Amino acid sequence: MKALCWTGVNKLDVERVDDPVILNSQDIIVRVILTTTCGSDLHLLGGYVPTMRAGDVLGHEFLGEVVEVGSAVTRHRVGDRVVVCSFISCGKCWYCQNELYSLCDNGNPNAGIPEMLWGQAPGGCYGYSHALGGWAGSHAEYIRVPYADQGAFTVPEGVSNERALFASDSAPTGWMGAHLGGVQPGDTVAVWHRSSGNGSTQRRNRLRL
Repeated sequence: MKALCWTGVNKLDVERVDDPVILNSQDIIVRVILTTTCGSDLHLLGGYVPTMRAGDVLGHEFLGEVVEVGSAVTRHRVGDRVVVCSFISCGKCWYCQNELYSLCDNGNPNAGIPEMLWGQAPGGCYGYSHALGGWAGSHAEYIRVPYADQGAFTVPEGVSNERALFASDSAPTGWMGAHLGGVQPGDTVAVWHRSSGNGSTQRRNRLRL
C-alpha cells in the first residue's frame, strides 16, 4: 500500500509499505477514509523528536472502515465506520481504570525509551516516533488498530466523516484543556501559548497552534 513516510529532517515521501495484518486478537484493520495532520507533527518533521526512523508512517488523527476483525473484538465488525483515538490504551491497566489513558501501561511497547529520555513513559501514539511505541500512522491506505474495543468508536449514522474526524484528537484535546482550566458553560475564555527562545522557535509555536 502507499503511505506518507518520514525519511529525514524536513523530508517526507510517499512510499510503498507492507499492508498491516492482524497481530493480536484485539486488533482490527481499518481502511483509512480521512486522515489529517496535527500541529504536533511539525516536531517530527523538524527533527525535534530523536526517535524517528526513515520509513516511519506518519499520522494519528483518522477515521475509516473496518475491513478485518480480530477474534477477541466484540464491539466492531467488518463494514463499521469508526473514528480512532490518537493515543493507544488497553482499557484494563491501572492507568486506564483511573481514566489516565495517555499513560497506559500497555499502549507503548517501547516504554524504556521515554523513561530514559524524559524520566517517564507516556502511552503509545500512532505515527509518533519509536519513543511512543513505533506504531505505524494513519497517512496510509490501511492501518492496524490495537485494543480496538477500547480505542475505536463506531460513528453514528447521520454524522459526517468530516465532523466525526474531530473526535480522534482535536475535540478531546480541547475538552481536556477546558476541563483542566475549570471552564464552565457561559464562561468567556482566552487561549494563548507561551513561547520561549529565539524568533524561529516563536514562529514554530504560533504555527503549531
